[in-house]
Amino acid sequence: MEITDFSLDHFSLQGKVALVTGGNSGLGQAFSLALAKAGADIFVPSIVDDDGTTRHLIEETGKKYEFFEIDITSNKAPEQIISTAIDRLGGLDIIVNSAGISKLGNVENFDRSQWDPMLDINLTAPFALSHAAIEHFTAQKSGKIINIASLFAFLGGQGSPAYAATKHGIVGFTKAYCDELAGYGIQVNAIAPGYFATAITTATRADPEASRRVLEHIPAGRWGEVADLMGTVVFLASRASNYVNGHVLTVDGGYLVR
Repeated sequence: MEITDFSLDHFSLQGKVALVTGGNSGLGQAFSLALAKAGADIFVPSIVDDDGTTRHLIEETGKKYEFFEIDITSNKAPEQIISTAIDRLGGLDIIVNSAGISKLGNVENFDRSQWDPMLDINLTAPFALSHAAIEHFTAQKSGKIINIASLFAFLGGQGSPAYAATKHGIVGFTKAYCDELAGYGIQVNAIAPGYFATAITTATRADPEASRRVLEHIPAGRWGEVADLMGTVVFLASRASNYVNGHVLTVDGGYLVR
């Protein structure tokens, strides 16, 4: 591509179909809306739908929203999700593995009853869903897989050992899939959000001392807002990032440099 060939159209997702797990709540809902605003139709597999807010937000952009009720951790879910997305929306170009859970607990108090569900949702489900899409993506010689990591992919994760382990695993999975699939025109990247003002961080933000400790570590001096992630996911889902592969893009206000 010559430099004169570049245009803002490289960020457009017109005609694309994006599958977003956890795409009707929290950060996932922001990812869904961002991709729709950029032109993509949205497919959200989840065990529960929301109150209609996500559908309204997506359809206001003029794009399609399809919800598929399913447990993404069930054995046959990945193949069902991929085939249903293609059947309902006519194709599949982007997967955002956004669904995740976090349970707090020190190492000595953490057992398999807490560990296993977190591994299932945060790590095994993204792997299985991405694996199920490989045949489709390799056949069309294109595809974007965007995994959601965390700052805890780089840190010890004090107070949440299983969460840290899953996010370290997501980074390894991202790099391994890039290495295997780049030759097919498929990009596999990850976003590592920092501390964001979401439901998960409500208790920390409400505790003045805990909030102060977090903010002192962020050069930007503020908690992230979900809108801060929307441009990032559009970039990684678009043609503009075609030579970005196996990368973990931190969106953390500078947390990791301090």
